[in-house]
Order: sequence, then C-alpha cells, then structure tokens
Amino acid sequence: MTTGSSSTSRPTAGGDGISTFKGQERALRADRLGTGGLLLSVLAATAPLMVVAGVMPTTFAVMGIVGQPLLFVVLGVVLILFSVGYAEMSRHVHNAGAFYAYISRGLGGTAGASAALVALVAYNALQAGIYGIFGFEVSDLFATYADVTVAWWIPALAAVAAVGALGWLKIDVNARVLGVLLVIEVILVVVFDVAAIGDPAKEGLSLHAFNPETLSGAGIGTALCFCVAAFLGFEQAPVYAEETSRPHVLVPRVMFLAVAGVAVFFAVSSWALTVATGPSAIVGTAGKESAGLLFTLTESRLGGTFTDILHVLFVTGMFAAMLSLHNVVARYAFAMGREGLLPSAFGRTSSASGAPAAGSLSQTVFSLVVVIAFAVADDKPTGDPTAPVLHLFTWGGNIGALGVIVLMAAASLSVIVFFVRRGAAAAQAWRLVTSALAGLTLLVIAVYTVKDFDVLVGAGPGPGSPLSRLLPGVIGLAVVVGLVQGAVLRSRRPEAHARIGLGNEAFQLDKAAEPKP
Repeated sequence: MTTGSSSTSRPTAGGDGISTFKGQERALRADRLGTGGLLLSVLAATAPLMVVAGVMPTTFAVMGIVGQPLLFVVLGVVLILFSVGYAEMSRHVHNAGAFYAYISRGLGGTAGASAALVALVAYNALQAGIYGIFGFEVSDLFATYADVTVAWWIPALAAVAAVGALGWLKIDVNARVLGVLLVIEVILVVVFDVAAIGDPAKEGLSLHAFNPETLSGAGIGTALCFCVAAFLGFEQAPVYAEETSRPHVLVPRVMFLAVAGVAVFFAVSSWALTVATGPSAIVGTAGKESAGLLFTLTESRLGGTFTDILHVLFVTGMFAAMLSLHNVVARYAFAMGREGLLPSAFGRTSSASGAPAAGSLSQTVFSLVVVIAFAVADDKPTGDPTAPVLHLFTWGGNIGALGVIVLMAAASLSVIVFFVRRGAAAAQAWRLVTSALAGLTLLVIAVYTVKDFDVLVGAGPGPGSPLSRLLPGVIGLAVVVGLVQGAVLRSRRPEAHARIGLGNEAFQLDKAAEPKP
C-alpha cells in the first residue's frame, strides 16, 4: 500500500520525537507497559469472576451442554491457532487500531474502514452491556447488605462517570487498578475450584464433562459463542503496541500467555462446577440457580463470609472489565481519527496524560446515553423491573461478541493475503495454515451465532422473532456502512484512503518526505 500527501496540515515532530498536530500529540506514548502491565490490562477484560458466575451457569442451563469444559479446551486450541498469524502480524504492524489495521494491510483500506466501524460498534456494545448487569448487581448488594433500595441505573451511571475519569489518566495507573482487581478475582475462583474438587458431589471427580459425546445437541453453536465471549480480551494486546518498548516481542508473548491461561483457567473452573453438582445434575441445577449457582456452591463449602466477599469481587471484576474495554474503544477511536475515518479531533491525545482524550470522552457519552435510554424504559410498574437491565447486558454482550468473531475471521484471512502479497508465503507457510484453520472455524461459529441469535437474546423461539434478526443486523449494518465509507474515501480522498492502517507510520513517512532546511 502506498501513501500520499495529506490535503490537511502535516504533523511535525516535537522535541521528544513524538509527532504532534497543532500542539497536540498524534502518537500514544511508548514505554508505559511491560509484559506484566500489558498482560493484566488485556486479561482484565475477560472478567474471570463474571464468566464463572454468569456465563458458565447460563451456558449450562440454556444450552444444556454438559461438556462446557471441553469447549474451553477446543476454543483455546482454535484461538492459539488464530494467535499464531495474528501475533506475527503484530511484528510488522504497530497500530492502536489492531484488528482494522491488520485487515487494512491484508485486504485493503476499504475492508479496513469496514473493520474499524465493526470494532467500534462491537466494543462499545460490550462495554454498554456490562454497565447494565453492573448496576443490577450493585443495586442487589445494597438491598441485601444495607436494606437500601437503589435503582440499578444509579450505580450504572456512577460507574460510567468513574470509568470515564480513569480513561483520562495514564495507562500505567489503569494497569495497576486492573491488575489488583484481576489477581484477587483469580485467587478467589481458584479457592472455589480447590474446594469443589476436595468436596465433590456423589458422582465424585468425574471427567464426564470432557467426553466429546457431551457436545452433541442443538445448542452447541450458541454455547461456542458464549465461550468465545469469555476469551475476549486477549485480542486487545496489539491495541497497546504503541505503548510498549518492544511490541514485536511483548505483544505475541502476552497473547499466547493470555489465551493459554484463560483456556486452562476456565476449563478447570467449569469442570469444578460440574464436580460440585455432579455432571448429571449441572444442567438442572444451573437452570434453577442461574447466576446464583457459584454463590450457592461456595456458601455450602466455604461459608457466608467468603461468599459475601465473592459477591463484592463480582462487582469489582465487572468494573475492571468496563475499564479495560473503555481503554480499547478509546484507542480504536484514536486510530480512526488519526487516519480520517473519524473527525481529526479523535486522533489527538491529551498533552497532560497521553491518553486518547476524545475517544475516551465519546465512549463515556455513548455509555451515558445508552444507560439513560434503558433507565427510561424501566419505568413501567406492571412490567418486569429487571427486563431493561437484562436486555442491556444480553443484547450488548452478544452483539459485541458476534462483531469480534467476525473481526477475528476477517483478520485470519488478512494474515494470509498480507504475507502472500509480500512474497513470504513459503517462509510463513505454517502460520498461513493455522490462520486458515482458525478463520474457517471462526466463520462457522459466526454463522451458528446468527442462526441461533433468538436463543442468545431471549427474543423468543423460532426464526420469525424480529429481534433475532435486528440485533445481529447491527453488525451487518456496520460492515456495510464501513465499506461504503471506505469506497467513498477511496474515490474522493485517495491519499487518505491509502493511509488507512498505517497509523503513526504514515506521519513518520510524511516527516521524512518534508524538504530539508
């Protein structure tokens, strides 16, 4: 891909070597994150306690899939295959746009523009969805432990404000906040795992959940989507590439550590749930207890104090996930603004903290509008008071998961095209094979996700439910609108179109092309 001169004012280099634009930085600051900080930042988005207490019981109950532990192992293998090519791309492309930057380099600027919009929509949806369940859980904590009734949207709006404020701070501060919350969550879940294995149900330490026969059934595709959503976070490592000192080393290392660690952790934890109830009873018990399954099991084995702490950490874990997703959305907006896919204001960072200020603010405003909209919908005394909250969580979460699955499938294809066009197909042959296998698998999962979206969102049985088509249609619309935007940009501003996916490299090229004094 070639670059051309921009029709707007070119950036200049500041004294510290960072490209600036009218006094504001046009690049994220490097050397903020090492392996530990980067790993904690990306893992926080997985919200391990939220997955164990929320996603796993739902998958057992709604899908009736006893073999969920095996699904995590299988998906761990698929995502490691995906990461092989994805990580290799990170050695050649350092851009806060990650997914869309990679897709741009492989499939062209128009496809990259589409991917950028899909990513922005998907991660915003994921972020907004968590605010719903966060508000509901905090409200429940007030009611349970303080006997105070608090509307769900009050703590949700407070979280929007807190996350927005932290988004303006330096990334190393955010990494410490995320890291502390994450480590405590993991420790508590491990304690439960040990307790469950040490005190199994009457069926003992059964490995039935790892039997491939447990994966049969109509709900397998939907269960795969749930489990893929549990992994989300590892793919965000390249988003922080510009903020590390050695991105070609740290980003691949963190991705493989994240995928392998998440796969093992969730496989063991979901197996522990089956051991604690018995494989034959896990589906029925999860259906009865729903999100209370984990807390019921810890109450009987570890006591009320441990369970109370777990309830609180359930909330803080969601906060960590929201903070991590906020950072990712802000950086996608920054990358898009820097390359003309959003207004140029989005492509500038705060001179005080180096954070992508406009992207951070826009994500906060979006979340604020969504929470208020669902709060307004929660004013019908004759209806289900939890419906708007649960809808916000399930709709946002599953729209976001579908979008990321589509992006991973497209990124797998872009890896293949990228190296073939560079004449490196022979040297990268095994990576291209792994990318092809991962891409085809992810595409199948995406198809099954759309097919079963009525189950995912609880929109009612049968393909005729409007929501089962409208909600995944959000991602489809983002794909189409992004393609149109890319095509228009290519026609009207070819020099800007040529810069899509180049990130800060484009500005360095501009600087090098300037006449020497």
